Amino acid sequence: MKGFIRSEPLFSLCGLNCGLCVMHIGSYCPGCGGGAGNQSCSIAKCSMQHGNVQYCFECKEYPCEKYKGMDEYDSFVPHRNRQKDFNKAQEMGIKAYMDESHQKMDILKRLLEQYNDGRRKTFFATAVYLLELSDLQSVIQTLENQENILELPVKERASIAVNALQDTANQRGIHIKLLKKTKK
Repeated sequence: MKGFIRSEPLFSLCGLNCGLCVMHIGSYCPGCGGGAGNQSCSIAKCSMQHGNVQYCFECKEYPCEKYKGMDEYDSFVPHRNRQKDFNKAQEMGIKAYMDESHQKMDILKRLLEQYNDGRRKTFFATAVYLLELSDLQSVIQTLENQENILELPVKERASIAVNALQDTANQRGIHIKLLKKTKK
């Protein structure tokens, strides 16, 4: 959206965590309000019409009709945590929320650098997006405690990391899979 610039492009106006998105990681998108980005974003246009709110939760009309059914399906990033993340950001404050998000981004970077066999980018990004920071830290600690894990072939490392994340997600009742809309 031309003229739509935000001070924190890694936590979107609508509550998505852009720093954990495969489009951002792949340098295809600068994040919400970070420059070129999605030029047709109706929520960015709405923000500009409502005094350039930095986050939808700051708008007096939030939640509005734009949010009806919006979290039923994911895009290339999970939508399921948006309300929870908005609540967390309001409670903690944006700075503390973003500090935590940066820790999650660091964990994702480590997973991609050390455990990605070339086929796990979306899985790792989705897992980091959906799991709590403490769970992710525990998984990383478990992986690092395995003797000589980084000497294993990357396919084996990837499998071990995926299983550790999946086990944690299963314990929390979280499905690490993007919810796609079924085609009619």
